Order: sequence, then structure tokens, then C-alpha cells
Amino acid sequence: MFELEHDLAQDIVDRTMAILPYNVNVMDSQGLILGSGEKERINTRHEGAQLVLANGRVVEIDVQTAKCLKGVQPGINLPLLHDQRLIGVLGITGDPDQLRTYAALVRMTAEMLVAQRHQQAEQQWRRQRCDDLLALLLGDGGDSPRLLDEARQMGLKPQLSRIPCLFELEPGQGTDALIAWLQSRYPDSWCFSASESSLLWCRPATLSLDEPRLLEKLDGLGWKVLRMAVGGPADGLAGLRRCYRRVGDLLGYGREMLPHTRVLLLDRYRLPVLLWRYRNDDALEELLTPLRKVLAKDSNGQLLSTLRSWCEHDGQNQACADALGIHRNSLRYRMERITELSGVDPLRLDGMLALYLGLQLLPQA
Repeated sequence: MFELEHDLAQDIVDRTMAILPYNVNVMDSQGLILGSGEKERINTRHEGAQLVLANGRVVEIDVQTAKCLKGVQPGINLPLLHDQRLIGVLGITGDPDQLRTYAALVRMTAEMLVAQRHQQAEQQWRRQRCDDLLALLLGDGGDSPRLLDEARQMGLKPQLSRIPCLFELEPGQGTDALIAWLQSRYPDSWCFSASESSLLWCRPATLSLDEPRLLEKLDGLGWKVLRMAVGGPADGLAGLRRCYRRVGDLLGYGREMLPHTRVLLLDRYRLPVLLWRYRNDDALEELLTPLRKVLAKDSNGQLLSTLRSWCEHDGQNQACADALGIHRNSLRYRMERITELSGVDPLRLDGMLALYLGLQLLPQA
């Protein structure tokens, strides 16, 4: 239930007195002055307002009547309504005969301000409740029938298949404006501020999107997005929660291993991310041992870049040589050197796989 409060009452007073040459008071539903051009009267009782509240009608007070009432000056006191409910009183000090012509207009303006403030409060509450619901739905207990029912009532459409996208922003940037932009541009989106510098955006799976162009658009609008981790379509809340965890790992992997890559697709990096998640396991250290032997003798990084290209081109000689801009004989010499130093043959499937997995745990310069 909406009630008048001091800030709104004083705002009504200030706006009205900027136009009228009279003092204005705004009283709550108990007749207590919340806002006034005479600051000393704030938080005092207004008997004229109590008459309005008791009768539900306009009360005019002349000089003689004012002498009989405590804390009252001549003027007009009008009921303030919101949704047909009496919520307070608007009082204008002065000669009632001079005030009568525009008192109703002043009351209409005040009631419009009340309605606007109520709408803002409703929108703010709705945004906060949606944020709370999303946090609960993406948590471990998110399949509660009560939560799902409330989510449907709030228009969140929990039944839709969605793709989670996790943005990492430069420190110091707020997420509220970006959330508003995404939700207005892409209907049925879920947006949730995962931390001070990250934002989860769950867009409908039916929405096709060019992620690099989206980042260019956001750059042009002034949002500094460091990187964006994109998952795959997730059916149901359980699937969305799993995919959310995956894109969280993907973002961490990109931050450490691919610092210059802004768009990270889970379909592209699923296996490396899985390895990275268990990066502190002793067994994975064995994958790095052959590569460290290469690095010790690879002062200019030529062999490592060659090996990366070899894996990226699925071990195809000509494609790899063309990408590196070298002759196939030069490529063959480098591969032989890698085999000699690492003790692993990248020309064999098991050797290429072992070296490929190790490369995924080495940060790219």
C-alpha cells in the first residue's frame, strides 16, 4: 500500500511554491505535516487536515475559523487521492476566495506526482524482485514450484530455452544501464549482475546473434566489455544452471589463457576449459613437461607458434605452412626439432593430442 513520505511531500511543496506566491503544506493520512514551505511546521499536527481526513472533502478555513484551530492558518485544504484512496491532504495558505480558482489544479498536479512516484517505486520493486528470482532460479533450489509459479506471474517465462552469455566489464562500470539496454533490445532476456564487474545475460535460444558485432555496438555506446563467454542452448533450468557454470569456467579460462580473445565460445573451447578447471591436478602437470622442454630452447617462440598452428590446422602440412608463411621443408624441420626436444612426435595422433592438450594450459602471449 502506497503511503506519502517526507521526500515526496517536500518535492510537491517545492514544485508548487516555485509557481505560487503562497505557502504549501502536505500532510499524511494522520494529519502530520510532512512537507512545508515553513520548515518549523514539519512534523507538527494540522487540525485542518484532520477535518479533511474525517470528512473526505475540501475544507476552507477563513481568518475567524483559523483562530479556533491549533496549528492552522487561513487557506484551503484538499484531500489527496491515489487509486481512489485518501492518502493525505494538500494545504495552501492564504485567502480562500483568492485560492479557489486554481486549488483544484494544484491538487491534480500533486496527485500526478504521487502517481508517478508510485509507478517508479513499483518498477523498482519489480526489478529488484526479478533479480532476486533469477538468483534463486539459477541456484541449487531453483526448481521449487512456488518459485516457478512466481516467475511465470512476473513474466519471466522460465520454460524458454536460453543461451547464457557472461560479460566481463572493466572495473568501475555499472551494470544497470547495460541490463536495461539488453532487455529493451532483446525481449524475454534474463539479465543478472553476477558481480561488480560481470553480467549474466540469458538470451532466448531462438535469437540468432553475431557476438563480435554486438561487442562493437557496445563499444560504440561506451560500455567497455573485456570479454564475453557464450554457452550453448540450455533446455530447462537445470540445463541452464549447468551451462552457467560452464561459461563461468570459460570466462576464467579466457582471462588466464587467451587474454586478447574477446569472444569465447563454449563449443570451441569445451575441452580446454574442462582441463583448465582441473589445472591444479598433478596429473595435468605431466602434459606440460614436454612443452617446457621445447620452451627452454625456443627463445623467440617460433617452435611454440608452429606447434599451435599445426594443431589448429589438424596436422595438415600445406595448410599449416601457408598459415605460417614458410616452405613445407621448413615446417618439416621445425616439427622434427619439436619431436627431438619434447620427446613426443606431433606427427602421430597420440602425440599431437598430448601436445594439443598441453598447449591449452599454456597462456597465450
